[in-house]
Amino acid sequence: MTTRRQMITRSAQVAAMLTTLGLLPQAANAQSAYNTAAFEAKTMSDLTKALGISAPVESKDVTITGPDIAENGAVVPIGASTSLAGVKRMLLLVEKNPSMLSAMFDVSDAVDTSFSTRVKMGQSSNVFAVALMADGKVLYAAKEIKVTLGGCGG
Repeated sequence: MTTRRQMITRSAQVAAMLTTLGLLPQAANAQSAYNTAAFEAKTMSDLTKALGISAPVESKDVTITGPDIAENGAVVPIGASTSLAGVKRMLLLVEKNPSMLSAMFDVSDAVDTSFSTRVKMGQSSNVFAVALMADGKVLYAAKEIKVTLGGCGG
């Protein structure tokens, strides 16, 4: 009888073999979707260049939620949403973090464009929800969040 441990080991071996042969579907191969330059961007201009997008324009159709004051910068709850059709990607940006891009969500017509997560903030900063549209428009909403206890080493 095959044990659970043996089955997991065999599954991992098969997955590794399929990955080296390039036979895994793109959704299972996360490395291909990871944009290193975007996550290392320090400024908005660096980020727009890394993603190949135009400068964002403020829009009332994109909303961002989060606390006005975060007691602990290590776990700040942030939400981003839009009711617009044709959204390709949603981004969460923290302006004064060492890396500005905190989260990137790929969107299709089957996905509700409402996301929430927790981000780490080292200091009080503006936080942006950015919607990349299929027609090339880049829309955003901003909110200032004050942090009383920094989470990025401070």
